[in-house]
Amino acid sequence: MQQHVKHATGPQIPLDDGTLLLPRARRKFLAVLPLVPAIWVAWPHLVHDPVSRSSLFQQLVASLCLAVLGFVGTVALIPRFVPYLAKRGLVGKDLCKKGMAGGDVIIPEAAGVIPGTVFLVCIIFLQLTFRRLTSFCWFPMQMVDFHSALLSVCFMVLLGFADDVLDLPWRTKLFLPTIATLPLLCAYRGSTSVLVPPLLTPLLYHSTGGGTMAEEATALGGVLEALFEVRLPNGSGAVLVNFGVLYMLYMGLLAVFCTNAINIYAGINGLEAGQCLIIACAILTHNLVELAGHRTAVLTNDVVEPAEQWTVGNHVFSAQLMMPFVGTTLGLLWYNWYPSLVFVGDTYCYFAGMTFAVAGIHGHFSKTLVLMFIPQWINFFLSVPQLFKLVPCPRHRLPRVDPATGLLHPSTVECKWLSNSCLATGEEGHIMNLTLINMVLHICGPMQEEVLCTVLLVLQVVGCVCGFVVRYHFANLVYK
Repeated sequence: MQQHVKHATGPQIPLDDGTLLLPRARRKFLAVLPLVPAIWVAWPHLVHDPVSRSSLFQQLVASLCLAVLGFVGTVALIPRFVPYLAKRGLVGKDLCKKGMAGGDVIIPEAAGVIPGTVFLVCIIFLQLTFRRLTSFCWFPMQMVDFHSALLSVCFMVLLGFADDVLDLPWRTKLFLPTIATLPLLCAYRGSTSVLVPPLLTPLLYHSTGGGTMAEEATALGGVLEALFEVRLPNGSGAVLVNFGVLYMLYMGLLAVFCTNAINIYAGINGLEAGQCLIIACAILTHNLVELAGHRTAVLTNDVVEPAEQWTVGNHVFSAQLMMPFVGTTLGLLWYNWYPSLVFVGDTYCYFAGMTFAVAGIHGHFSKTLVLMFIPQWINFFLSVPQLFKLVPCPRHRLPRVDPATGLLHPSTVECKWLSNSCLATGEEGHIMNLTLINMVLHICGPMQEEVLCTVLLVLQVVGCVCGFVVRYHFANLVYK
């Protein structure tokens, strides 16, 4: 007897043979998409336009074509391979539909291994475009970046799938991502210095007339000089602090945070893939904004200054990673949106987080990357009391559903010492589970699951917009 997981818009995934039933319009749409790479290959031979023959421009177009193929491949392969996951027992039930009509439906888990594998195949094919870059000084080092990125992402896909199969303990989940960041840190060749915001400069050094910096440091400045290398560019009024190993440690911890922050901010249909899609689009937008300032270099290969070559190369590399990631994530979201046909599993969360870390570290905008994770930071700080066992932490902190109405309510946990705080839910001696998902329900009231996911994704968009405002409008005071 076949078991079907039904989707409201039409597609079905029978768990016995994995055949996919798509509406005819969708099949025609998917059939046309593979023509895009053929157009890209033929275009330089059809026109005599220097822009179309630019190797950098062709790299970006090649990545766009691979993104399209990544989307098509993910959409096509998920229904073919999830039955194998189901046969191995990697299935589960939607806890947010418990007691409702869809609460007993068996849904395949760990489907994130499919877009993860498709993404790895896409970025491997990117090597074919690198042969055009031998005229650029950053070409050899970009290959080092590429292979370290491939190694780290591949390791995280393996770790995520192992977690889905073996249910690894949390201490292992924190340790192994640290090992996965070593290829990134070993290949990192950028600066480890931070420019102190001008607003904080008087706390470190006394200023003299004419806007120059005196050699005499304040007490705080003296401590900073004793611990790190500090440079004072003449007449600039700026302080440059080289944190060295500590900066490398910061980037390693950032990679661990990216992987685990997505993993603990999950549980709603479409939330994991949706938030990652928004973050990826924000990173890609940042890359394109930065490249817009070097438009001539990108379109004509007319790069004069070595510093411009490095800047252009870093952002092109990051954009090349993000485009296929957006394509594969869209393919996953095709099946993961409410009501979900598949669960993404820890595999996708780890793979996505490491991909963001790779783009931020090798793209040399790791501090900007932090600003794209504002909702994840809020969720993390909310979760700290439970993560460190100050408040009891159940295995699942998902919202609870009211089967009569289909509305989600904040789930609760017993905690008498906080029961009189703003976290109380009305149940004596209990507070809500400390997640952003429950906080939104606590503030806004019960919601349908699809509505809740939409609200959380809008919050993610707002967070990314705020990050851009800080990055581009308050950089002189807050972020350099």
